[in-house]
Amino acid sequence: MSDLPEQLQQKVETARQACADFENGAFLLEWGAVDRVDLDGDLSHDWVLNERGFSCSTAASLYCGTGGCMSHFLVQDVLHSLLNQGWSLADLGPNRVLLADVHGSQCGGINPTPCVTASTWDSDEKQWRTTTAEWE
Repeated sequence: MSDLPEQLQQKVETARQACADFENGAFLLEWGAVDRVDLDGDLSHDWVLNERGFSCSTAASLYCGTGGCMSHFLVQDVLHSLLNQGWSLADLGPNRVLLADVHGSQCGGINPTPCVTASTWDSDEKQWRTTTAEWE
């Protein structure tokens, strides 16, 4: 925990407090909650905090729901969060691409509707870039 950057420590502390507030639960940061991966293609490891790795002894679904769980992506000291049901990385040309399985409502459907988003990090603007495809 002490190795986590401050922004991610704050997310963990908020989750810990929510657990404690719910019937005095005990919070656990499980294996897989923290990933060190290259999100922006600069060959250095960035940070990801996955709430799917949070658990609370008094609440089975405090951190995740039908839409998935929040993942917090820290790149170049900028934190962005995304509700997802799983994510992966791919290289496409010069771009490192974050693929996320998201709630079907983001694709005009309901939860079981298949829906995926692809985003790439813009180092100059320090933000994720994504678009909705215009299929013909």
